[in-house]
Amino acid sequence: MTDDQIIFGPPPDTPELACATLNVDLKVLQDNWRRLAADTKPAICAATIKGDGYGLGLEPVARALASAGCSTFFVALPHEGAVLRSVLPSADIYVLNGLLAKSAPCYADHQLLPVLGSLDEINEWSDYCAATGQRLACALHIDTGINRLGLSAADVEELAAIPQSLGIIGVRLVMSHLSNGDDPGAEMNREQLDEFNRLRALLPQAPASIANSPGCFLGPDFALDMVRPGIGLYGGNPFSSRPNPMSPVVRLYAPILQVRDVAPGEAVGYGASWQAGRQSRVAVLGVGYRDGYPRALSYPAHDGPAHVMIGGHYAPVVGRVSMDMITVDVTDISPDFARRGINAEIMGDHVTVDDIARWANTIPYEILTHLGSRYARLYSPFDLE
Repeated sequence: MTDDQIIFGPPPDTPELACATLNVDLKVLQDNWRRLAADTKPAICAATIKGDGYGLGLEPVARALASAGCSTFFVALPHEGAVLRSVLPSADIYVLNGLLAKSAPCYADHQLLPVLGSLDEINEWSDYCAATGQRLACALHIDTGINRLGLSAADVEELAAIPQSLGIIGVRLVMSHLSNGDDPGAEMNREQLDEFNRLRALLPQAPASIANSPGCFLGPDFALDMVRPGIGLYGGNPFSSRPNPMSPVVRLYAPILQVRDVAPGEAVGYGASWQAGRQSRVAVLGVGYRDGYPRALSYPAHDGPAHVMIGGHYAPVVGRVSMDMITVDVTDISPDFARRGINAEIMGDHVTVDDIARWANTIPYEILTHLGSRYARLYSPFDLE
């Protein structure tokens, strides 16, 4: 390498040189899993780590959960499964999006378990098993009302009428997915469970699973043989209208780049969408929509304004969220706290991922999985078995 060459790559490990710092508390992640595992015993507590571990990093998330005792994982795509296999050689890895067409060899090579949700997928997996002389494991996905992936009632009844159609494959799990689990009082939850129990009784006996994160709190009827939490592990609220029972895993801090005086009537940001109603002080923070801070949090936001915390005080977001920056009103915060170089809490104990999701009129899943690549990502140590 010559002196005039430039290295392009991820942000440096030194937090002060990155746009912001993302702290991931892997011990809290483990504690969240242990809590759900204890609450749903004797069911197996798996972990859903699709979407790069819900945006927090597949490898560190997987290693921490495995160290806590988790041995069964769910991803969305075979590529994710292949990466996870290189991290956890002995784990059970289910692929929720099923068997992608003409890709059975990939699943077999990486010992992945496709979650088969159609007769075509079952036939293709069976044909591959027959051609290779193997009885390969899989799961069957029954749709009970969400109308996405999954075998219909008619499909299940057709399989039941021809039991030999499943004879060459190894059905390790039969599963379904709740559409209204985040609303514990929804009648749809019980209707789906009853339909699932009816249909799975027509199939060869196998362990059963229907509970996602909110399903873990619906009682033993829903726990069945396996639960597969996702958002709750990462500190997001499993419920739409209840207090969050889980502990925060993610803390995001961004530095104040500058504090400037804004006279009454002057505007801040693109479109002059916010104007100072008094002599104000506005802090500019080094995080924006490129970093996963939603543009929807621009003033006034949904049920807003959105806030950050600086020196133990909330500061509302003013103006529009731009690619690399946001602006917040620090008029009522002492200059001892609101000054260049001080970190603001963007997400954490005081401004939760659920707060941000509410202000952006979305869900915490979207906030976490959109976290950007420019952060200095710092992972806390986790417990070793």
